[in-house]
Amino acid sequence: MNTLPKTLEEMKKLPEAGLKDPEGVVLLTLAALCAYESSKDECYRMLDFLRGPRPLSNFDKQFIRDRFMDGAYYIPRSYFEGATPENDYKPSSLRVNMKESAYAEEGYKKYDLKSGGADSPRQVVLRNKPSTGEWFLWDQFLLAGIRTPKSKDAWA
Repeated sequence: MNTLPKTLEEMKKLPEAGLKDPEGVVLLTLAALCAYESSKDECYRMLDFLRGPRPLSNFDKQFIRDRFMDGAYYIPRSYFEGATPENDYKPSSLRVNMKESAYAEEGYKKYDLKSGGADSPRQVVLRNKPSTGEWFLWDQFLLAGIRTPKSKDAWA
């Protein structure tokens, strides 16, 4: 990706939207979470698309809303290359440092993603739909707290 999609329509135009490449689905998940800052409804629409036959529940939406309640829109950006607390999580590229985990049940894939603001990687879980070969977002643990950006840190 050269730019992050801001709407579901923009997302569907990307090659990764074919959902055949699991790493592409992980990237689209980050893009969807980044969209929350400009439109929570678009974020939810994008995540519903990525979740396929299992749309977000009200609990899922509340969880996401809670994570962003204090304005922590920088969290999903922290996974992109070059994003650190010192530069307010402004990425130098839209590349993501991810590694497939060996610990996944059959039909699932787990990816560990490195955040510029956390000491340990965070995980995304995908599930395969064998009848279509598509990979769908099953779960994500990307919105846990990270170090505060320098510009928002009262103790910096």
